[in-house]
Amino acid sequence: MSRIGRKPVVVPPAVKVSIADKTIQIEGPKGKLSYTHRPEIGVAYEASAGQIIITRSDDERQNRALHGLTRSLVANMVQGVTTGYAKKLEIVGVGYQAQLKKANTVALQVGYANQVVLEAPAGVSVTVPDPTHIVITGADKQAVGQFAAVVRKVRPPEPYKGKGIRYEGEVVRKKAGKAFGSK
Repeated sequence: MSRIGRKPVVVPPAVKVSIADKTIQIEGPKGKLSYTHRPEIGVAYEASAGQIIITRSDDERQNRALHGLTRSLVANMVQGVTTGYAKKLEIVGVGYQAQLKKANTVALQVGYANQVVLEAPAGVSVTVPDPTHIVITGADKQAVGQFAAVVRKVRPPEPYKGKGIRYEGEVVRKKAGKAFGSK
């Protein structure tokens, strides 16, 4: 049996869980998320124990994979509505900077002729504490990570000088440039 899928998801007291048909809705202080699971997977909420139990119908390969996946997605939803998720990006390069245009809209100056303006999707908020850092937060782990990837893709770090947008703490391997005058 799946070691991840077998483990119950602990639900804090501030979180409300409702299961209707194949859809699970989780509501907490940071927001409200829902997920529709596959019919082969069973989701049950035990209010007295304060936990969500994920089960599967049989031991087929796909169902074993979906068992652990569903448990992980439900656990991420519970964590998202209680503490939320955050991705931090840093901008490296002379003259490269970000600024907040309006609520949840970030304008990037990263070496192009024009500013690149990106608007965050619903449920995701963007803050710019200083011109070289961007913080993306939200309750949905997938939406936060996807928007961070979109922002990073505007100007990924290049391997020679390391200029570009990178995740905070990301290590960019630098290449040696051309060797001049050695024949």
